[in-house]
Amino acid sequence: MDVRRRPPKPSGPPTNSLDHQQNKGSSSASARVLDRSPSPTPKASDALPLPLYLTNCIFFTLFFSVAYYLLHRWRDKIRNSTPLHVLTLSDLAAILSLIASFIYLLGFFGIDFVQSFIARPSNDHWDVDGPPPTTTTPLGISHPPCPKEEEADEELVNSVVSGDIPSYSLESTLGDCLRAASIRREAVQRITGRSLSGLPLDGFDYDSILGQCCEMPVGYVQIPVGIAGPLLLNGCEYSVPMATTEGCLVASTNRGCKAIYASGGATGILLRDGMTRAPVVRFPTAKRATDLKFFLEDPLNFDTLALVFNKSSRFARLQGIQCSIAGKNLYIRFSCSTGDAMGMNMVSKGVQNVLDFLRSDFCDMDVIGISGKCSVRNFCSDKKPAAVNWIEGRGKSVVCEATISEEVVNKVLKTTVPALVELNMLKNLAGSAVAGALGGFNAHAANIVSAVFIATGQDPAQNIESSHCITMMEAVNNGKDLHISVTMPSIEVGTVGGGTQLASQSACLNLLGVKGASKESPGSNARLLATIVAGAVLAGELSLMSAIAAGQLVKSHMKYNRSSRDVTKIAS
Repeated sequence: MDVRRRPPKPSGPPTNSLDHQQNKGSSSASARVLDRSPSPTPKASDALPLPLYLTNCIFFTLFFSVAYYLLHRWRDKIRNSTPLHVLTLSDLAAILSLIASFIYLLGFFGIDFVQSFIARPSNDHWDVDGPPPTTTTPLGISHPPCPKEEEADEELVNSVVSGDIPSYSLESTLGDCLRAASIRREAVQRITGRSLSGLPLDGFDYDSILGQCCEMPVGYVQIPVGIAGPLLLNGCEYSVPMATTEGCLVASTNRGCKAIYASGGATGILLRDGMTRAPVVRFPTAKRATDLKFFLEDPLNFDTLALVFNKSSRFARLQGIQCSIAGKNLYIRFSCSTGDAMGMNMVSKGVQNVLDFLRSDFCDMDVIGISGKCSVRNFCSDKKPAAVNWIEGRGKSVVCEATISEEVVNKVLKTTVPALVELNMLKNLAGSAVAGALGGFNAHAANIVSAVFIATGQDPAQNIESSHCITMMEAVNNGKDLHISVTMPSIEVGTVGGGTQLASQSACLNLLGVKGASKESPGSNARLLATIVAGAVLAGELSLMSAIAAGQLVKSHMKYNRSSRDVTKIAS
């Protein structure tokens, strides 16, 4: 244990060196202790050869005089058409003097800051080990005692509770995101009369979400992340991160990965890559609406429109325009590539450019729904099930397949090929048709998509269209082996922007090898992520369908998806 003690106090009056020589009976060690006198506190300016004020005057004079000289020299060179890079010996000396004086003046302003650290008292005077005592404020932040700060925080909490200070303005007012979250959290507890003690506050970088991911934070939710895999896809192995609170999900997907790996792996193919936006415009008559429709769909006009659209970003590239009329209203669905970003904001900027361009020839066009973003999303269609996404696709369209050997089906999946084929037809195909499903011809694609989305910082609401999936199973090789495939027309993912830049989500993307933007091939990271999502869905579908066919679903959930803790005690 590192215990720091006070230096021993002298037992008698202090003695000097002469006394020491005369009193030979005392030990040399004790004399050295008694002769020790406190040395003056060193200063950073002590290293200067001249007094500080004189040194400052010299360098201030040197800086401004040399700068004045160089400006005059450069003016003369410009007048005489002399190249500026042609330097005389005096010019070189002046430039070096300017740099030296600038460095000194830059360091001068930091002398007081350096001295504050040099002159800071040592901790060696403490009797006990460990850091100085700390206190925990009512807001839950541990720091050294500061009564003034505690009083200020209490006043801010009262102001938020009374409505004098808007809760959303705390970050801009204080300039400290963690402190703002702490004050807002306490205000919410007092207003509602409910405790947030189970919601973590510390240990999160609130600066990283300011103006980007979340407004008015009071903490963060902890979601466990499991790893399924390795998933052998297109000859490469991937460990798939899944953030979920559903028991059996990661284990089931992992079993599917094991079956795919044992059968030689899966193959994923990207069919299409294009994000969409669909503003609606209104005209006085349906005739005028059709005029714009024909203009936009004319191939001769596409290059001009693409040029206007592509000005919005170095990654956005217009791919196509699809129009639909409802009376005097024209719905225009733009589709474009967006690099490694998910890309809705990127498309919005391009669409705004095109609409501004069209106003010159269609001045009677009334754009509906512009409020920062030119989009009415019901024809995009974003965050809702829609046939247009199921048929035309949105984001990344991927198909993934694998052939599972009969041996693996029997030993790993504990079922048979005929049982799986029949179950898929009755459940995923006929059952979904009876239910009137839209894009839901699968067992549980949304489970895997949501878990991977949350782990990698995607928009969880886009799970709705990203989970559109049809699962197909067929007996091959004379009925011995199983061919399984998933077709997903609208996986909406990105590896830059949004939640992908947060530390935890960025780590999960790094695990998959798709962190950030690809410099060699823009867009390849996002396309690979979409393919991995489809591969994980393939594994999840294979395992769940096998569990149902073998009658293991209820048994496994009762074993692994039920808590043994007393819920009544937790609630109390």
